[in-house]
Amino acid sequence: MTRRRSWWAFVVLVVGAAVWLVPVIYMVNIALRTQEDAFVPSLLTLHPTWENFRVVLGQPSLPRYFFNSLVIATGTTVFTIAIGASAAYAFARMHVPGGRALFPLLLFQLFVPIAALLIPIAQLLKFLGLVNTYWGLIGPETAIGVPFALIVFRGAMDGFPDELEEAARIDGCTRFAILIRIVFPLVSPATLVVAINQFLYSWNEFFLALIILTRAGLKTLPLAPLVYQGDFVSNVGELFAILTLITIPAVVMYALLQRRFVEGLQGGGIKE
Repeated sequence: MTRRRSWWAFVVLVVGAAVWLVPVIYMVNIALRTQEDAFVPSLLTLHPTWENFRVVLGQPSLPRYFFNSLVIATGTTVFTIAIGASAAYAFARMHVPGGRALFPLLLFQLFVPIAALLIPIAQLLKFLGLVNTYWGLIGPETAIGVPFALIVFRGAMDGFPDELEEAARIDGCTRFAILIRIVFPLVSPATLVVAINQFLYSWNEFFLALIILTRAGLKTLPLAPLVYQGDFVSNVGELFAILTLITIPAVVMYALLQRRFVEGLQGGGIKE
């Protein structure tokens, strides 16, 4: 009975993976087609070409797009971890006035769709003079990522024994020193979960970047496909080539760290 259940689970996983991979295979396949064969109704092409990738990689603006995405994604990840861990420590290990009401209020942001926040965020950034700046995207993306980080870090910190902090305070450690020297090393799996989730979100974020970054030199990789798509004519092969290149870093990153990501979740990352 156990073997039969395992076999059916394997079949379900294979079918699910196949369904998920069809759009990915089709995307890569179109990137390997010529303009004339782009709309041929077939999943695979018999005459692949690397010309689209050569053209896209030859664009002088692509390295700049990549650099902008890397700076914004890295900055957002660092600030999300710092703010999320600090807030979670305050909620989990300290008496915060009104904490019981404030914590659910912060988590309510998880249920607010990003589309509902675009206009208020754009107006606020325009007032602050942060449109067409890195900070104009790092700030909102950090605010959006903090609630998830708060859940993960608080779940990891709730199980800490009080004796650890008492021993550290006896040795003269301040709250900040306890957070940096004791808490952070112990919640490294949760930190990795937050880092992967936030980096991938920021790397793929499109709507905020489209509104806030209008200057060509500040655009990120998700905005690069707009260069190859017009109102009447689209360079389909080049468009899907840039989409493939955008996907590769995120896929490689998750493939290398997926085991640690799952371990972080299973290790008590989410307990609320």
